[in-house]
Amino acid sequence: MDLLAALDDDQRVVAEHLRGPLCVLAGAGTGKTRAITYRIANGVKRGVYHPHNVLAVTFTARAAGEMRARLRDLGVGGVQARTFHAAALRQLRYFWPTHIGGTPPGLVEHKIAFIAEAAGRLGLATDRAILRDLAAEIEWAKVQMVTATDYQRRAIAAGRQPIGEIGFSDISQLMSTYGELTTEKGVMDFEDVLLTLVGLLVERNDVAHQIRRQYRHFVVDEYQDVSPLQQRLLDLWLGERDDICVVGDVSQTIYSFTGASSRYLTEFTQRYPNATRVQLTRDYRSTPQVVDVANRLVRTRAGRLPAGAVTLTAQRPSGSPVHYRGYDDDASEAAGVVNQIEQLHRQGVQLADIAILYRTNAQSAPFETALAQANIGYQIRGGERFFQRDDIRRAMVLLRGAAAATTEGSMPHQVREILGTLGWSPQAPTGAGAMRERWDALNALVMLADELHATRGSDLATFNSELAERAAHQLAPTVQGVTLASMHAAKGLEWDAVFLVGLSDGFVPISMADTPAALAEEKRLLYVGVTRAREHLRLSYATARSGRGRRKYSRFLTGIWPEESTSQPSRRDRGTARVQQRAELEGNEALIYERLRNWRDELASSQEKPPFTILHDATLVALAKAQPRTLQQLSMLRGIGTTKLQRYGPTLLALVAGEDPPTP
Repeated sequence: MDLLAALDDDQRVVAEHLRGPLCVLAGAGTGKTRAITYRIANGVKRGVYHPHNVLAVTFTARAAGEMRARLRDLGVGGVQARTFHAAALRQLRYFWPTHIGGTPPGLVEHKIAFIAEAAGRLGLATDRAILRDLAAEIEWAKVQMVTATDYQRRAIAAGRQPIGEIGFSDISQLMSTYGELTTEKGVMDFEDVLLTLVGLLVERNDVAHQIRRQYRHFVVDEYQDVSPLQQRLLDLWLGERDDICVVGDVSQTIYSFTGASSRYLTEFTQRYPNATRVQLTRDYRSTPQVVDVANRLVRTRAGRLPAGAVTLTAQRPSGSPVHYRGYDDDASEAAGVVNQIEQLHRQGVQLADIAILYRTNAQSAPFETALAQANIGYQIRGGERFFQRDDIRRAMVLLRGAAAATTEGSMPHQVREILGTLGWSPQAPTGAGAMRERWDALNALVMLADELHATRGSDLATFNSELAERAAHQLAPTVQGVTLASMHAAKGLEWDAVFLVGLSDGFVPISMADTPAALAEEKRLLYVGVTRAREHLRLSYATARSGRGRRKYSRFLTGIWPEESTSQPSRRDRGTARVQQRAELEGNEALIYERLRNWRDELASSQEKPPFTILHDATLVALAKAQPRTLQQLSMLRGIGTTKLQRYGPTLLALVAGEDPPTP
């Protein structure tokens, strides 16, 4: 009862349902991981489950590690929480020597080199981009369980497209050659792991019986993302039983292009007519302002909810309003976003709790430049894995060596001493580049050492054990910098402040999304981005690209984005707008505005000019809000041309910073 008292009513229904099929429709931020881990813990403590008989399957190593950690905190160990591939690989390696014979094949993490060799054997002209697309197509075929001989028919039926000049028949031959090549080399890819285990379970009833005797209770997280191949494996694990709990959110189905399908979630109660269905709708992550945008995104134009979707109810108190902003171009957008980040940081928001999210990785460049110019650290999610960095590997070797020797001082002090030999220092290096990236990575280890010492009082050996556990499951410590990520890479994560950038048609939705299904997935991707924000949500786009052409904000935000009048405003309306803009300024922004206006009015009076000929009120408001620190940032503001930048630039920067302006 003490365990269940920590849950809300709907979560408690999930935790108390221990037998038979259960379908949980869990909206973003509604505590689904909490509900299913408490369910497992409740089952173990009541004696309904034995920990070793439970298999919890999720889609990322990070999520699996988090689930194991939560279960340990609840006093439950021994539960297998793994990804589909990790669970399948473990079973395959166990049964391979006795039921197949010999040594299991090695695992290929990156198949492009093998595809390039297979394409070369067939005389197919490829480049790096084509090879990536061919790899994705082979992966799609495998998770759909499509053979090379049947590929052309199935690909046409599914509406797949040829890749450059490479047609369906060529891709079919490539699939066969790629399979022959991996067999020759004695390796298999991730999809082969699942396919091989499925084949083994189908052909060997004794193997299937042994696995089913081991695992009797199943939990599947992110069920909206399962592929036909994963569902087939799950069916074989289950056999004729129905002790399965699935959890998912159809509004977060964003991997259909890889072969995932939410229909297994929406049709679960048809497959299991006796299943219990529970909705988790209380959003504990985001403020009502963020939740309102998310709910409005989910609904169709007719105002209806898609099948299986839920309407969120915010549980947090009211917070900051959602900000919407159009910028003149990409550089202005990047500079404006970085200025807002600096303001939030001054208000107490940690850089590690801020993210910039975009549709494609190619959109990150101007934001990287702007962050570097502002000397703000950042990390790009989806790049090189933390524990695969050479500097982190060297650090772990040195830390293990130090643990075996007799060293003096507290564990955090020892970590600092050791990492100092690799380039860490108490102060971050200025600027960006490889040195700053290395410092940020090493500093993440320092912060982790401080955290463990404060919570556990651990020594260096315990710290090394923690690092080994994290490295095994790719659970990187937090880097103290802004996160840059695509919306796909942000799935499953959350931050206090989220900047959704580049939200113009052509990016969101992406220009290649030309079918109703593709457009629906693009809209769900934007929903995922919105629901990553806890407190601050800022949406922006550039109205033009390098001064060429015009853009409009994403069609998905029609009715959400504050509409701007298309007619020319009257003088009275413009005056009213300026008053409203000034009224929006608070605290330090209002002080800066008054300082700027006093300076401008005095200068205008001395030159016997109207004040607006020096700077418009709108420009003063923009200065107070953006608070530029450099001439380059100042030049990106509307109303600051080359002449005014040369004439007033240093003075404006001094006034914004609260300093006395330089002598003319």
